[in-house]
Amino acid sequence: MSELHKFLFDGMPVRGMIVRLTDAWQEILARRASNTTTGAYPPPVAELLGEMTAAAALMQSNIKFNGALILQIFGDGPVKIAVAEAKPDLSLRATAKVVGDLPADARLPEMVNASNKGRCAITLDPKDKLPGATPYQGVVPLFGDQGEKLGRLSEVLQHYMLQSEQLDTTLVLAADDKVAAGLLIQRLPVKGEGNLEGTSASDHDQANEDQIGRNEDYNRISILASSLTREELLTLDVDTILRRLFWEEKLLRFEPQAGLLGPHFACTCGRGRVANMIRGLGIEEAEGILAERGEIEVGCDFCGKQYRFDAVDAAQIFTAPGDQMPGSAVVQ
Repeated sequence: MSELHKFLFDGMPVRGMIVRLTDAWQEILARRASNTTTGAYPPPVAELLGEMTAAAALMQSNIKFNGALILQIFGDGPVKIAVAEAKPDLSLRATAKVVGDLPADARLPEMVNASNKGRCAITLDPKDKLPGATPYQGVVPLFGDQGEKLGRLSEVLQHYMLQSEQLDTTLVLAADDKVAAGLLIQRLPVKGEGNLEGTSASDHDQANEDQIGRNEDYNRISILASSLTREELLTLDVDTILRRLFWEEKLLRFEPQAGLLGPHFACTCGRGRVANMIRGLGIEEAEGILAERGEIEVGCDFCGKQYRFDAVDAAQIFTAPGDQMPGSAVVQ
């Protein structure tokens, strides 16, 4: 079962969390693999998308925001766009558009940043935004301060957090065909007495910026966190990871989030919504598709799941509710 664990380092301005996506991640991959049009993601794309999904879950859990967090990577490589979305209830979905072939060992630059013009966008889309209001979006390039291509998603997101929130952040991400996981360590923002003295937001931002790279506790814990290997993150349970990394630190741990209260897959598509779309086409066009192909097939552009309707299904769609045959509890 997918799970999210949050913790604090007692007496230090440092927080952390670990996410392990198992069933949620496997459902994302299974839907894509079962799509007869697209087929499964190539391994390097699946790894990137898994890291993005784990990162989206961590970032959503790290903010107080009633809306969707959407993480996008786009550029000029074979992977035209990759998207991971996390909602406040930690429901997750992800997709990627791949054009052409790519090497089995392709990394981020080869996949999406061939000419160093790739971008990472993080969008916060409020659930209760006013009409006409636009979501907040932050965009950063896929290169560092010296123009060098960044080879890992974790490096891109650490750079983003430093620019957008002036907070030191350490991310370790990993994914394979069974697990997508991530560890986040972050220095807490400067607050407290200054708030009571009427310190302005700009002063708070400056105070946070002034602390970048200077907190010895964070720096020590960051080094420990960075020692976590990909194999350890994918195979070890959370308790073992925390014990191995921070056995000398006192951790204050919160109740883990799992099941429907934790990270889980959810997509807005569904057979009912597809049926409504077919109804919108009109009976003549639907019958034309059935005559040509024998069935109506619709795939979700986001998760890849395909929905198929034969002539009997289509007839039910265009039959008034009161005229439909009653359902049966007997499985045929």
